[in-house]
Amino acid sequence: MPALAEVMSTNVPRPAPRGSELPTCPVCADSMVAAEASAFVTEGIVSYLWTCDTCGYGFVTKHSLKRFACN
Repeated sequence: MPALAEVMSTNVPRPAPRGSELPTCPVCADSMVAAEASAFVTEGIVSYLWTCDTCGYGFVTKHSLKRFACN
């Protein structure tokens, strides 16, 4: 009885959007995994508080949200 197997490609055309948006510490260049806190600043704007686990440096980033329309 012959065995059949499907080979799936491991090449990803581009990294996952969330993975590519994660910041690195500007002081020690360590990668950050999760923000310490987040808050809605205004309609469509969210700010995130980041603190480096390695050196303790903290900073804030702001991101705009896009609305999605459901059909």
